[in-house]
Amino acid sequence: MKMRKRMAGITLLELMIVVVIVSMLAALSYPNYREYVARAKRNEGKAALLKLATNQEKFYLQNQAFTSNLALLGFASDLTDSGTYRITVVSPAPGSDFTATATYQPDDEEKDKCFTFTITANGTKGSGPYTDCWTRQR
Repeated sequence: MKMRKRMAGITLLELMIVVVIVSMLAALSYPNYREYVARAKRNEGKAALLKLATNQEKFYLQNQAFTSNLALLGFASDLTDSGTYRITVVSPAPGSDFTATATYQPDDEEKDKCFTFTITANGTKGSGPYTDCWTRQR
């Protein structure tokens, strides 16, 4: 008597169903991932400005003046750690006031949302073009 061997494995139809399901999951999760990355970039810019403002206050206590020198404020360069935002400090009246700005560098769709963050010596926060970038969750 001849015994037939049964083939084990998956069919092409089963494989295609798995591919479709994985594609649908990827299509649903990718926009959320992109928003999460954008929010992390914004948080990096805000954190850099808050660190700069804190270091400005420390510098002011020691020198009775603010500075626009980022090296004196503990920044190795004018870019944030990932290079997403460029930090600048301007003192309109030397030593008595400052405005720090973080400007978004990459050229992508995030640039249209929260392009800049600012903070002044008295703690006033601003952003552009949207006015809610400091508190924006999405």
